[in-house]
Amino acid sequence: MSPTASATARVPLTSDQRSSFLAAFLGWSMDAFDYFIVVLVYADIAKSFHVSLTRMAFLTTVTLVMRPVGAFIFGLWGDRSGRRTPLIVDVCFYSVIGFACAFVPNYTVLLVLRLLYGIGMGGEWGLGAALAMEKIPAQRRGFFSGVLQQGYSTGYLFAAAAYLVIHTSLGLSWRYLFALSIFPALISLLIRVRVQESEVWEGARARRLQSRTTVRTIFANPAIWKRFVFLILLMTAFNWMSHGTQDIFPTFLKEGIGLASNTALLIVIGYNVGAIIGGIIVGTMSQRFGRRRMIVLCALLGLPLIPLFAYSTTVGMLALGSFLMQVMVQGAWGVIPAHLTELSPDEIRGFYPGVTYQLGNLLAAFNLPIEQALAKSHGYPFALAATMVPVFVAVAVLAALGSEAKGIEFGSTESSALRGATRDAPQRA
Repeated sequence: MSPTASATARVPLTSDQRSSFLAAFLGWSMDAFDYFIVVLVYADIAKSFHVSLTRMAFLTTVTLVMRPVGAFIFGLWGDRSGRRTPLIVDVCFYSVIGFACAFVPNYTVLLVLRLLYGIGMGGEWGLGAALAMEKIPAQRRGFFSGVLQQGYSTGYLFAAAAYLVIHTSLGLSWRYLFALSIFPALISLLIRVRVQESEVWEGARARRLQSRTTVRTIFANPAIWKRFVFLILLMTAFNWMSHGTQDIFPTFLKEGIGLASNTALLIVIGYNVGAIIGGIIVGTMSQRFGRRRMIVLCALLGLPLIPLFAYSTTVGMLALGSFLMQVMVQGAWGVIPAHLTELSPDEIRGFYPGVTYQLGNLLAAFNLPIEQALAKSHGYPFALAATMVPVFVAVAVLAALGSEAKGIEFGSTESSALRGATRDAPQRA
């Protein structure tokens, strides 16, 4: 890093930059908190509503399926009207839906609410990441990308801790967990109300209005839509990697291994600590070594961990295997907020990263039912190993073949779709 870049990296964030980042982090954390409540309690809900675990797995599937819808709606709105208002509306929407899940009378109503929740969850990440990354200095983007993405693991950690206290220790119903989710979401809302609009968006909007350019004409550029398709493939592999190593694992610990709920939850808490550590460290390292290089490294290091992760039978080895696995999985994910926003043109940054991310989620949405079906026929270890080996290879290959724009200055000629700059930034891994 040059002396100038090093000096810039030490400049503290302004109050608005801190608020923007904190709001994005908390918003994503609360999205994940509510999502993983379902992952942790879907066996309990299945008993309450007398449905099979395979059928219950579709609660997560419908959430993932609807996330692209939210990314599409809120992304277009965010590029047209600014980041703040759509994000505030989104937080209000998913907070109410999440809270309402505490009062559902049956499986069908819960399924519909989780479908609606997916819309709110899909809208949060793209716009929140765009706003945060547009405000963070380019030289610090790697570190803050890692922290931001680990809002997901932080939300999972909070969900596991809440389950341990409310459900396991106090013996309260799973409904209390959903009711609890509204309070931290409201905290995120209060912070977000204070955030100023993105100056990068304001500049991009002025250029679009001046040139009378639409989203359709931007996507008419072959480089824009080809990269869009490629990023969807990359995010499909990424989402399968993440959900494939997380969503079924608590059930594997309880139903497959036979661990007590509180023991399983302690392991879940432990591997989410590993996820947070991995995301922050790898995100920070990507600022020096490149986004793609760190993704490839994490995916390749994850492959030899699969036997330890999937075939261990003792508490200690399960804890170690899952901890190390999430260091690698979420380490790779820590690069993604910076990576996708840097590859997105200024004029459609609300839409572009969020929709590619969530369409990847859509294509990976049947991961949990597939793993649950494989576990029923061949056992949980086989289900985990058979799905994860090809996915880690796919992540490594796709990342290696892709491009990056590490350190690009948002608002510059290189990041604008309207100035013919769709090439990669000169800083490549």
